Amino acid sequence: MRKPFENIDVEEVFAGYSEPVRAALMKLRALIFETASKEGVGRIEETLKWGQPSYLTPETKSCTTIRIHEDNKYDGDFALYVSCKTSLVEEWRQVYPTLMFGGNRSVHFSLKGEFPIDAVRHCISMALNYHSRKSG
Repeated sequence: MRKPFENIDVEEVFAGYSEPVRAALMKLRALIFETASKEGVGRIEETLKWGQPSYLTPETKSCTTIRIHEDNKYDGDFALYVSCKTSLVEEWRQVYPTLMFGGNRSVHFSLKGEFPIDAVRHCISMALNYHSRKSG
Protein backbone atom coordinates (compact mmCIF):
# COMPACT_ATOMS: atom_id res chain seq x y z
CA MET A 1 0.00 0.00 0.00
CA ARG A 2 1.27 3.44 -0.94
CA LYS A 3 1.91 5.84 1.96
CA PRO A 4 -0.01 9.05 1.35
CA PHE A 5 1.91 12.30 1.15
CA GLU A 6 1.63 14.51 4.23
CA ASN A 7 3.50 17.40 2.64
CA ILE A 8 1.83 18.97 -0.42
CA ASP A 9 5.13 20.48 -1.60
CA VAL A 10 6.75 17.03 -1.72
CA GLU A 11 3.73 15.64 -3.55
CA GLU A 12 4.02 18.42 -6.14
CA VAL A 13 7.72 17.63 -6.73
CA PHE A 14 6.84 13.96 -7.31
CA ALA A 15 4.11 15.03 -9.73
CA GLY A 16 6.71 16.95 -11.74
CA TYR A 17 8.89 13.92 -12.50
CA SER A 18 8.49 11.98 -15.72
CA GLU A 19 6.36 8.86 -15.22
CA PRO A 20 9.25 6.34 -15.29
CA VAL A 21 11.34 8.38 -12.84
CA ARG A 22 8.33 9.04 -10.60
CA ALA A 23 7.55 5.32 -10.44
CA ALA A 24 11.15 4.49 -9.53
CA LEU A 25 11.32 7.24 -6.91
CA MET A 26 7.99 6.12 -5.43
CA LYS A 27 9.51 2.63 -4.96
CA LEU A 28 12.58 4.18 -3.36
CA ARG A 29 10.35 6.32 -1.12
CA ALA A 30 8.38 3.25 -0.05
CA LEU A 31 11.64 1.43 0.71
CA ILE A 32 12.76 4.30 2.97
CA PHE A 33 9.52 4.19 4.98
CA GLU A 34 9.52 0.38 5.10
CA THR A 35 13.15 0.21 6.25
CA ALA A 36 12.60 2.93 8.84
CA SER A 37 9.65 1.02 10.26
CA LYS A 38 11.72 -2.17 10.59
CA GLU A 39 14.70 -0.31 12.04
CA GLY A 40 12.63 1.38 14.75
CA VAL A 41 14.19 4.80 14.17
CA GLY A 42 10.99 6.68 14.93
CA ARG A 43 8.79 8.85 12.78
CA ILE A 44 10.07 9.79 9.36
CA GLU A 45 9.51 13.39 8.33
CA GLU A 46 9.21 13.92 4.59
CA THR A 47 10.15 17.41 3.45
CA LEU A 48 12.07 19.23 0.72
CA LYS A 49 15.74 20.18 0.88
CA TRP A 50 17.28 21.81 -2.18
CA GLY A 51 13.99 21.07 -3.94
CA GLN A 52 14.43 17.32 -3.44
CA PRO A 53 12.27 14.93 -1.40
CA SER A 54 14.12 14.47 1.89
CA TYR A 55 13.70 12.12 4.83
CA LEU A 56 14.68 12.77 8.47
CA THR A 57 14.12 11.28 11.91
CA PRO A 58 13.19 14.43 13.89
CA GLU A 59 12.54 12.77 17.25
CA THR A 60 15.41 10.28 17.47
CA LYS A 61 17.81 12.21 15.20
CA SER A 62 19.36 8.83 14.37
CA CYS A 63 19.74 9.44 10.65
CA THR A 64 21.56 11.73 8.34
CA THR A 65 19.18 13.34 5.88
CA ILE A 66 18.34 11.08 2.94
CA ARG A 67 17.35 12.79 -0.30
CA ILE A 68 16.05 11.24 -3.51
CA HIS A 69 15.80 12.86 -6.93
CA GLU A 70 16.18 12.35 -10.63
CA ASP A 71 19.79 12.07 -11.78
CA ASN A 72 20.81 15.09 -13.83
CA LYS A 73 24.58 14.74 -13.48
CA TYR A 74 25.70 11.12 -13.74
CA ASP A 75 24.71 8.25 -16.02
CA GLY A 76 21.79 7.06 -13.94
CA ASP A 77 18.14 8.04 -14.03
CA PHE A 78 17.56 8.60 -10.32
CA ALA A 79 19.64 8.77 -7.16
CA LEU A 80 19.76 8.56 -3.38
CA TYR A 81 21.80 11.31 -1.70
CA VAL A 82 23.29 11.78 1.77
CA SER A 83 25.45 14.52 3.26
CA CYS A 84 28.95 14.63 1.79
CA LYS A 85 30.22 15.09 5.36
CA THR A 86 29.30 11.52 6.28
CA SER A 87 31.38 8.41 5.67
CA LEU A 88 28.39 6.58 4.20
CA VAL A 89 29.23 6.61 0.50
CA GLU A 90 32.76 5.40 1.20
CA GLU A 91 31.31 2.60 3.35
CA TRP A 92 28.82 1.72 0.59
CA ARG A 93 31.62 1.64 -1.98
CA GLN A 94 33.49 -0.91 0.10
CA VAL A 95 30.44 -3.17 0.54
CA TYR A 96 28.85 -2.67 -2.92
CA PRO A 97 31.62 -1.84 -5.41
CA THR A 98 29.40 -2.54 -8.42
CA LEU A 99 26.96 0.26 -7.60
CA MET A 100 27.36 3.61 -9.38
CA PHE A 101 28.38 6.44 -7.04
CA GLY A 102 28.53 10.19 -7.43
CA GLY A 103 31.43 11.62 -5.50
CA ASN A 104 31.00 11.23 -1.75
CA ARG A 105 27.30 12.05 -1.60
CA SER A 106 25.20 9.73 -3.77
CA VAL A 107 24.40 6.39 -5.32
CA HIS A 108 22.80 6.37 -8.77
CA PHE A 109 20.46 3.94 -10.49
CA SER A 110 19.26 3.25 -14.01
CA LEU A 111 15.68 2.62 -15.04
CA LYS A 112 17.03 -0.15 -17.26
CA GLY A 113 18.10 -3.38 -15.67
CA GLU A 114 17.54 -4.72 -12.22
CA PHE A 115 17.20 -2.49 -9.15
CA PRO A 116 19.53 -3.81 -6.38
CA ILE A 117 16.84 -3.73 -3.68
CA ASP A 118 18.76 -5.60 -0.98
CA ALA A 119 21.84 -3.41 -1.36
CA VAL A 120 19.72 -0.24 -1.38
CA ARG A 121 17.77 -1.38 1.68
CA HIS A 122 21.09 -1.89 3.49
CA CYS A 123 22.36 1.55 2.39
CA ILE A 124 19.13 3.15 3.62
CA SER A 125 19.44 1.29 6.93
CA MET A 126 22.98 2.59 7.38
CA ALA A 127 21.82 6.16 6.66
CA LEU A 128 18.84 5.85 9.02
CA ASN A 129 21.16 4.75 11.82
CA TYR A 130 24.15 6.92 10.93
CA HIS A 131 24.19 9.17 14.01
CA SER A 132 23.28 6.38 16.43
CA ARG A 133 26.07 4.19 14.95
CA LYS A 134 28.60 7.02 15.25
CA SER A 135 27.72 7.82 18.86
CA GLY A 136 27.19 4.26 20.00
